[in-house]
This record gives sequence, structure tokens and C-alpha cells, in this order.
Amino acid sequence: MKLFESRSESQNVEFKKIWRDEYLQWVCGFANAQGGTLYIGIDDMGNLVGVEKAKKLAEDIPNKIVSLMGIVPDVNIHKESGLEYLEIVVKPSNVAISLNGAYHYRSGATKQELRGTALQQFILKKLGMTWDDIVCKGATLKDIDRKAVVYFLEKAVDAQRLPVGSLRMPTESVLRNLNLVNEDR
Repeated sequence: MKLFESRSESQNVEFKKIWRDEYLQWVCGFANAQGGTLYIGIDDMGNLVGVEKAKKLAEDIPNKIVSLMGIVPDVNIHKESGLEYLEIVVKPSNVAISLNGAYHYRSGATKQELRGTALQQFILKKLGMTWDDIVCKGATLKDIDRKAVVYFLEKAVDAQRLPVGSLRMPTESVLRNLNLVNEDR
């Protein structure tokens, strides 16, 4: 029986025939993105196939999610044409959520594990920061490569964002103007 005629898998919806603990990654991905709903007992085409032991799953799944991720989803049992299925509603989190040390993210109709630069950018975004908000402890003005500063200034002059005379600005002045100098040092 087609349960979701007008709905298919998307950024915020995922269908699974049966429950597997690996689907906790999808829950994590929804929490780290825009939130979403995971249906258990529905196939990829939106057909109701039902799920066995819905009541037990409705107790076990939220407990696993809370203990492994620290978030509380809404888990609902629905019944249609004599078959039960689960609806797991995950709200978006304003902090980064991990599952066993891994960060998952829902992008389109896929779940991605965030790594490297993507993970760094994601965590900074969740913290309301950008890379230039991070203080490099122990760094001094002596550590700044003047060639890099001149390159930056040349690009700014080429883009007509600074006058040509700016190329002679001392490194410390450039960094202060950009609010990149910590006054504590």
C-alpha cells in the first residue's frame, strides 16, 4: 500500500523497511542539519510494509539516541491498514552532535560523514564562528610572513579596496586594521 503518495525521500525525510542501529547515523545527520523524519516500516518508494515489535522499538530507539547522542527525538507509532510503522522526528540541534565520535550531516537525500575541512567548517558554524575568530596561541607578530602580508595588500589594491600607498603599511598596522591582533599580548 502506497502510504506517501506525495512524499518521497528528501533532505528531511528518510524511509527504511526495518530498524538497524546503523540508522542512528541518519538521526545524527538530521540533528546536525535541518532536522527531519525517519520512517521505519516504509520502503524507499513510500509503500507501507509495516514493522514488527513497534512498541519495543518505540522504547529502545529513543533510549539509544539519548544515551549515544544526548538528544531526545519524538518517536511515534502509527497504524494504517493493520500495519504499524514508526515515525522518528528529529529536531535540528544548535550544537554539533556526534555519534561515537563521528559527525554526520544530512545533505539532500544522502547522509554524509563530516571529515577534515568540512568538519572544521561545520563545527565553527555551529559555534557561530569563522576561521578568523580562532586565536593562534603563542603566535607573535614576528611569526607573520611579510611576503604573505604584501601579497594580501597587492590583491586588495588590485581589487581597488585599498589605495596603492597601502603596500607600504607595516604588518602590525595591517593586522590591527583587520582586528587580527589580540591586545593581551
